[in-house]
Amino acid sequence: MVDLELDQGLAVITINRPQARNAIAPATMDELDRALDKAARARALVITGAGDRAFVSGGDLKELAKIRTEDEALAMALRMRGVCDRLAAFPGPVIAALNGHALGGGAEVAVAADIRVAADDIRIGFNQTALAIMPAWGGAERLAALVGRGRALMLAGSGTVLEAAEAQRVGLVDQVLPRTCFAAGWRALARSLATVPAGEIKRVVSGGLTAEEAARAFARLWVADEHWAAAERVMNRGR
Repeated sequence: MVDLELDQGLAVITINRPQARNAIAPATMDELDRALDKAARARALVITGAGDRAFVSGGDLKELAKIRTEDEALAMALRMRGVCDRLAAFPGPVIAALNGHALGGGAEVAVAADIRVAADDIRIGFNQTALAIMPAWGGAERLAALVGRGRALMLAGSGTVLEAAEAQRVGLVDQVLPRTCFAAGWRALARSLATVPAGEIKRVVSGGLTAEEAARAFARLWVADEHWAAAERVMNRGR
């Protein structure tokens, strides 16, 4: 089950399968696609898990054990990679709120987001090697972009699982919050990013824009009514 909350430009997608530690089954992939369709107009997106034990514990092995041929495995890998690609390509900022452990495929979902915010007691790791397999949903490539090729190979190749503080130190997690204020913290951050300027800044920091395209993005914001209303408030402050 996947839940969707829409509130004033912020979309929150919650993988709500606590009985399975929020593991990804084929039906979950379909539900994630539908949730992303409905969230398409949001200015910022959060993906998280239900409960406090798991963000996503990986693929649902009981369900995925039905896959026995190479072609079936290929189709499954491409199916969920497509979901992760949609997360990565979302126009506005995407936050993975790591409410619990993010392991295997769960770590792959996490690195598809722009920003990872973790509770201080979670663990994260690309530990697929414990099953004699490798990341299949684009996570290895995204991990390398975050922490460098050598460190990505070391982490994913050995299946190392990191505590939240160490994951932040190596650049895999962006912010670590105490469990007591975790929910309030990621929501405050998400709301601060649910703006048109944040979406434009994402386009610039993602690369690929020319200098003129980046300047034009600024110019569009400059002439917008929101800019002039904000500027008026600043200029009138203290009068």
